[in-house]
Amino acid sequence: MKPEAITVTDLNKYIKNKVDNDEYLNNVLVKGEISNFKNHYTGHLYFTLKDDNSLIKCIMFKSYTQTLKFVPKDGTKVVVFGTVAVYERDGVYQIYCKAMQQEGIGDLYKKYEELKNNLEKEGLFEQKYKKKIPFMPKVIGVLTSQTGAVIRDIINVSTRRNPNVYIRLLPVPVQGEGAGEKIADAIRFMNEKNLADVLIIGRGRRITRRFMAI
Repeated sequence: MKPEAITVTDLNKYIKNKVDNDEYLNNVLVKGEISNFKNHYTGHLYFTLKDDNSLIKCIMFKSYTQTLKFVPKDGTKVVVFGTVAVYERDGVYQIYCKAMQQEGIGDLYKKYEELKNNLEKEGLFEQKYKKKIPFMPKVIGVLTSQTGAVIRDIINVSTRRNPNVYIRLLPVPVQGEGAGEKIADAIRFMNEKNLADVLIIGRGRRITRRFMAI
């Protein structure tokens, strides 16, 4: 008997019901570091909670933010209490936070600040190393994971703003051991072959975007 295909909506509903009926996921304590923090005009808080290897989207509705005893921001290490649920329309799961406690400046943010300070001391941020980014590049080179969601964002935004732009993707690993060296090799390759007017290095979705003029 040939299996009958279901709709995307049916699948998302099925997954949502599974998650909703999981008692453990209804009350979870999760620790991590805040990134992509946004204090919406409605009073709701939107952010990503991450560690060295993973991330998860979070939302804290205005009714729960009244109990906060600190001002959340990127780089803050926190413990959140809430419920994991599926946002059925987009087929994504996230934490709906009911409480959040500060743990201090996140380890990842500390590492970022240390790296930035070291690069500044080496003079790598000096003006002489900076190149002007073309206003309307004809070819944009994108270095990112071939299956990453960020490539879709880059294509959508770039082509919307400049319909005549050509996107050239060079797949590279953007996390894990050896990723830095492979990204550097890819940048050198794109530069030596003059394959793009500007390069974008993307990791994750709305996480890291870097622009480098050739």
